[in-house]
Amino acid sequence: MTAYEPPGLPGTSGTPGAGPDPGPPPVAYDAVVLAGGAARRLGGADKPGVRVGGRALLDRVLTACAGASVTVVVADPRPTARPVVWAREEPPGAGPLAAFAAGLRHTTAEYVVALSADLPFLRARTVGRLLSSLAASPADGVVLTDADGRDQPLVAAYRAAAVRRGLAALSGGEAGLTGLPLRELTAGLSLVRVPDAVSSFDCDTWDDVATARARIREHEHVLNEWISAAKDELGIELDVDTKVLLDLARDAAHGVARPAAPLTTFLVGYAAGRAQGGPQAVAEAARKAAALARRWAEEAEGADADGSAGGRADVAPDATPDTRPDAG
Repeated sequence: MTAYEPPGLPGTSGTPGAGPDPGPPPVAYDAVVLAGGAARRLGGADKPGVRVGGRALLDRVLTACAGASVTVVVADPRPTARPVVWAREEPPGAGPLAAFAAGLRHTTAEYVVALSADLPFLRARTVGRLLSSLAASPADGVVLTDADGRDQPLVAAYRAAAVRRGLAALSGGEAGLTGLPLRELTAGLSLVRVPDAVSSFDCDTWDDVATARARIREHEHVLNEWISAAKDELGIELDVDTKVLLDLARDAAHGVARPAAPLTTFLVGYAAGRAQGGPQAVAEAARKAAALARRWAEEAEGADADGSAGGRADVAPDATPDTRPDAG
């Protein structure tokens, strides 16, 4: 287990799930995700398939590295939310370094991100931060460190050329890479270390899984986690301003009726989809619907001030008295 440090303390990247993910990554990269371990501390359970926030741990990691040109998962094939290339170390179970090397053979980018499949709080912005730090330095790699200051070589970005040189040097022994930990490789690399106790939190035990499940249901995390999970489930890549939609739902609920809130936000999404628009189309549709809800509320307030529903507060500014259809 990597110790969890509560969000907001030094050495964290903020709250899990908070805020929209960034746009395209700062540099082109490939990703290698190791998902074939024995999970002995989970009693041999299918760790990549364990669900946190309704999503398999592996799918959560694949979402975080969705910007990769190629994503290689080193494990036996299984259904995933995103397309991947499958690879396997020989022999299976030969250890993390052999698995990483097997995945690296399917990559061609100058930069490669190495990840484990059990990182519930990893987000795309953290992957982008690793890559930005690497591109801006002469180092061979950038690794996250956990709350105890330990390197996490499977939450890291590397220069592929440096990694290949290191693997070639280590593979010359009688047993090759079999049984070697990743630290045998990283010990020979120049590294930049970035403290991040949240993104480096991994699920090695059932207690870790319980901690992750509890954290994402906390008030300050649950909405963003739910939206992220729903977008994955529905195959939606669009990032929108959540506050705009929440404000719209509030206006519809208060100005019209409570059931109007979910119906109105659905209609806004449908309208933006019909327009084949992005976040701006959602924002414009939300603006129009919010203005309508406010007009609706103003009419009701005017009627109440007039003392009856039949008052004159519903007359449009340019209406002519006594020519309305109900004029006597």
